[in-house]
Amino acid sequence: MRTLQLHFPDDARPTLDTVLKQTKEARVFRRAQAVREVVKGTRLQTVSDTLAFTYSALRKWVYRFAHQGPQGLLDRSRPGRPPTMTCALEQHLKRLVDQDPLHHGSLHAQWSCRELATVLAQQTGVQLGRESVRCALKKTTIRLKARARYNTVFQGLRAP
Repeated sequence: MRTLQLHFPDDARPTLDTVLKQTKEARVFRRAQAVREVVKGTRLQTVSDTLAFTYSALRKWVYRFAHQGPQGLLDRSRPGRPPTMTCALEQHLKRLVDQDPLHHGSLHAQWSCRELATVLAQQTGVQLGRESVRCALKKTTIRLKARARYNTVFQGLRAP
């Protein structure tokens, strides 16, 4: 194996320490951790064995950090279709879930993912499928609980 012929600036270690403290992404944290060990002077092979990186991946992250700084440790954008569910659309969905479906012309007192998708399409013009709505609700930890709402709606109708 060839030796690493990179020279890091004097502020490389404090910069990596700052990245380690501020990042919330696990992959970026692991990369910064590994690169910091290399900057300290530990051999690439030792670091890759210790932190379970492949040698080539670690070498790539070290080179990116040397040439691009902390930005080199971040994930690059990937090709593909951009996500349909934007942050604004998620916020709209959250507000919609809190509202009563009967006010939006539903025949049921409980939202379904299909009805949410239909109302979202009417209000925002963005066509989403039932599964996209379900995934967005799951990501935001909102659960549509038919049983709980059913019990609260009909609790007052029972005879004492």
